[in-house]
Amino acid sequence: MQVLRKHRFKFVTLHGVDERGKVILKKKVSRDHLLSVIGNMPPCLIGMKACGGENYGARKFKEIGHEVRLMSPQFVKPYVKTNKNDAADAEAICEAVSRPSMRFISLKSIEQQDIQALHRYRQRLVQQRTALVNQIRGLLTEYGIIVP
Repeated sequence: MQVLRKHRFKFVTLHGVDERGKVILKKKVSRDHLLSVIGNMPPCLIGMKACGGENYGARKFKEIGHEVRLMSPQFVKPYVKTNKNDAADAEAICEAVSRPSMRFISLKSIEQQDIQALHRYRQRLVQQRTALVNQIRGLLTEYGIIVP
């Protein structure tokens, strides 16, 4: 079982345990080499926090032959044992993914992500339109023109 914790910049922290829970992997890998490192591993369960960009990585790991499970960050947080850092997060993800009662998020296909993006764009446009209308109404009020 492998667990990924992405660093904000150029590295990913890998944490892996065997079936008995013994740590067999603790490693930092650059993002450029991540796919080749994961591709050289035998098929295994990969747990990841569902953050931005994780669906892309999860799809790539599935193509290689791994089983991937995404978890909401709020469900992983209780498993962090020490101060928050990338290694502790990776270990917590590893612990959380092995729990039978853990709730997982389904992977999104490219088509699902496209539709979600369109909904977000539309929502942003509606918010901007509402803000502009409210601003214009406020300015008109300053000139004595009341618009309901």
